[in-house]
Amino acid sequence: MTDPRFHNLRLSSEMPGAPLLHHTGKALSDPTRRRILELLRERDMTAGELAEQFNMSKPSISHHLTTLKTAGLVTDERHGQNIIYSLNTTVMQDLIGWFMGFMDSDGNVNQANDQTDNK
Repeated sequence: MTDPRFHNLRLSSEMPGAPLLHHTGKALSDPTRRRILELLRERDMTAGELAEQFNMSKPSISHHLTTLKTAGLVTDERHGQNIIYSLNTTVMQDLIGWFMGFMDSDGNVNQANDQTDNK
């Protein structure tokens, strides 16, 4: 049974009930995409405004934004001729919650099958 807090995370057919982090992991693995998320944390921006922050082409920025949208980390909304990009905080909260599930109350990694108990 899947934890309802993680309903926005895709499920993997290889690991039933486990959140699929493939798209999110891919999105977060790139420093440019991480920087885009940091910029969107400060405020919503258009692709042009984001492109001004980087030394790369607008099509390259568009590719990064598509990857972030596929992972559910960024949303977009059309405002006239502009598309405004925003950080999807719900998915970010879901991810943080999922990762925190691996920690105990002291902040240590909680291993379900601790090898030291198997004597």
